Amino acid sequence: MSSVRWATSVFAERFGGRPAVAVSAPGRVNLIGEHTDYNGGPVLPLAIERRAAVVAAPGDDWHLVSTVDGQVRRVDINGPLAGNWTDYLVGVARELRAIGAAPRGARAAVASAVPVGAGLASSAALTVAAAKALSLMAGRRLSAGELIDVAFRAEHDWVGVRCGRMDQTIAVLAQAGSAILLETATGSVARVPCSGRVWIVETGVSHRLSDGLLNQRRSECEEGLAWCRRWRPGLAHLAQLRSDDLAGLVRRLPSPLDRRVRHVVTESARARNAAAALAAGDRARAGRLLQAGHDSLRVDFESSVPEADFIVTSAVEQGAYGARLSGAGWGGAVVVLAPAAEEARILAEVARAFSDRWGRVPEMWSTRASAGAKREAIPAAAG
Repeated sequence: MSSVRWATSVFAERFGGRPAVAVSAPGRVNLIGEHTDYNGGPVLPLAIERRAAVVAAPGDDWHLVSTVDGQVRRVDINGPLAGNWTDYLVGVARELRAIGAAPRGARAAVASAVPVGAGLASSAALTVAAAKALSLMAGRRLSAGELIDVAFRAEHDWVGVRCGRMDQTIAVLAQAGSAILLETATGSVARVPCSGRVWIVETGVSHRLSDGLLNQRRSECEEGLAWCRRWRPGLAHLAQLRSDDLAGLVRRLPSPLDRRVRHVVTESARARNAAAALAAGDRARAGRLLQAGHDSLRVDFESSVPEADFIVTSAVEQGAYGARLSGAGWGGAVVVLAPAAEEARILAEVARAFSDRWGRVPEMWSTRASAGAKREAIPAAAG
């Protein structure tokens, strides 16, 4: 069942009738360019085929329901946040109201096929879908930039995740068959052909980015930037540093700031090189860059987990071009690039080895580069 049909079914069960509007938005996998977005560097994400959906109808106040538990929750968008999934929609409603694009109230149902806590931007898929659905219901068609900003601020300012704008940008701007090279310092977007499938292997280790680890790393990057400005006074972002700046700077930085800065600078170069490799159809070179990126996440940014390291090593040993923990880290999923003719064998061997080591079979699936947020036809039948 598609996420839209699933959400419509729950809407009918809990509210009766049919919604007035339905919107879906994709999760994403970031091929490479991790922790560069909030440091002014490039990222290379693609939208996955799994999507979140929000269906809604007008209401006098706010009633929200999710397929997670089927419980209708009445929320006060002016009151304290509840500490659960409804906070994302409350943040969206507050941001829409600030630009005059919010309905007076809504009955909304949410369904998502994007795994939560897997580093696949499930929260951005939700906030983008909600922002588009609720603004349409209010009679406003937001521009792509407005939609990105509303969704970003809902998560960053209200929920408290110190994310960059990568996730929201790809959820809005993605096109089927392409990844996006986003230069976060300038906002420039270049579409990068990405044919074939990429594989996602879930570590089974869930993360909550608002629990503090991402915020801690971001603070370390900010501190590293402050140190670097002692010797580069005009430096706006860490990613402005060049690779040949590193040797001199890293020696001057205290631990762990030296490693954090090194990751950002080298990862920025890897992301641009990987985009060029994909555009040239050289998946083998792109895979090697993914592998180097994972090593940097493991050693310099210290954001990997043993399960991810095991999957990456197993995939490469079995003949994958490369693999890397995707998303902010501390759990989540690994993205694998493999030769098309060998994918089934490689992934089967990874699953067998992981089961032998960890006592469970990892969830794994493949995706092609998908499209961004869109208004959906409301299913004729909810079942």
